Amino acid sequence: MTEDSMTLVLGGTGKTGRRVAARLRAHNLPMRVASRGGEGRFDWDDESTWGPVLTGATGVYLVYYPELAFPGVAEKIAEFSQLAVSSGVRRIVLLGGRGVELLAGPSERAVQDSGAQWTILRCSWFSQNFSEGFLLPPILGGVVELPAGDTPEPFLDAEDIADVAFAALTEDGHHERIYELSGPKPMTFGDAAAEIARATGREIAYSPVTFPEYANLLREQGLPRALVEVFRTVLDGRNCEPVDGVQQALGREPRVFTDYATKTAATGVWTP
Repeated sequence: MTEDSMTLVLGGTGKTGRRVAARLRAHNLPMRVASRGGEGRFDWDDESTWGPVLTGATGVYLVYYPELAFPGVAEKIAEFSQLAVSSGVRRIVLLGGRGVELLAGPSERAVQDSGAQWTILRCSWFSQNFSEGFLLPPILGGVVELPAGDTPEPFLDAEDIADVAFAALTEDGHHERIYELSGPKPMTFGDAAAEIARATGREIAYSPVTFPEYANLLREQGLPRALVEVFRTVLDGRNCEPVDGVQQALGREPRVFTDYATKTAATGVWTP
């Protein structure tokens, strides 16, 4: 990064954004955190909030919530990316997902075609979904219901995502790279529930459900029903094998789920 660099962190209060912001802050690097309810207000559905947060930014950590693969998102990503480059942004790091290239491909291409130096992070299922996301209430309730069957997933620690994103934002050598990121070991959701149960000393079960049943659960929780199609895609076994994107980007192995479960249990977040 140069002396006049400043990084805009979208979703700066979310699972990965706040970790990226913390790394920039720890290195005394100029940054701006933007979120729907933060000081730097940013709303994907309100284009009047886009320009102000981009003022002075030379890099962007680009996160779209709730899901990059949803219909109509690519147009917003394209418009925002073009505005970013015309505002002086030189580097964009896009948070994406593994196994949804067909659905999220247009959004990825919008960033690739923006004129900025780009890096794309295709991430496996976040470990932190169990502690900071929509699976926290089921963990607290003792039963995790998902339409995943016995499909394994190499759960990925958000700390590793933030480390890769920070490197891509602040170092050379990551331009035009698509990093496929995962944890080091395939685990079923039953395995993950068992690890959390061991770490907490509680009884926590995993209960497979059908996709129609899960659609009803999403509706009850006020979550977008479109997540069903995303889960139908990514939970079919295509992402079960670990990949080496963390090693490529950072030269080290990714964090293991057991360490995540142990450290998270110690915070008390899984104590009802």
